Amino acid sequence: MRSSKSRSRNKSGRNNRSVGNIVNRVFDSSGPEGKVRGTPQQIIDKYNQLTRDAQLSNDRVAAENFQQHAEHYLRMLGTAQKEQDARREQQERENRERQAERDRDRAKRQERESGEGADPAEAPQPDVAQAETQGDSGLVETPETQKTDKPKRPRKPRAKKPPQASEEQDNTGSKGQKDSADNQPNETKVAE
Repeated sequence: MRSSKSRSRNKSGRNNRSVGNIVNRVFDSSGPEGKVRGTPQQIIDKYNQLTRDAQLSNDRVAAENFQQHAEHYLRMLGTAQKEQDARREQQERENRERQAERDRDRAKRQERESGEGADPAEAPQPDVAQAETQGDSGLVETPETQKTDKPKRPRKPRAKKPPQASEEQDNTGSKGQKDSADNQPNETKVAE
């Protein structure tokens, strides 16, 4: 019973016989009458035919041998089909769970949308007097409105800078020069 694929290509998977889809995989079976090639079902049919032929020729040993080969492939096909059925049931169960979750989400969304579309006057209103007594206005507190536990210290007044004498002299000096400059042309005019 060799797979038609080369074993040298699949060295890593030698211990794992359930690789791929066994039901549709093509096998080469080396039986007593030579090689039989095909899917497990085709090999089973071929060995059953060879068993009938051996029984017709009164060869009980060959008939038993062919029958054992057929049973081997029958067992292999049966386990592969059970695995496929289990996988299919698992997928169907997961799909049903996902669909049920989607249905619940859709129902919640529709319920919210139908609640939003209703007249707001008919919706239950919060009790305003109750909210005021609780001290929670529902507004976000800003740093200005937050009450602090510790009182703020009064700031020290900023120390005044003493006026610099050089700046005052420059200012008055330039004014004085300007005034004298204004006066000079008059004097020069008078002198002329």
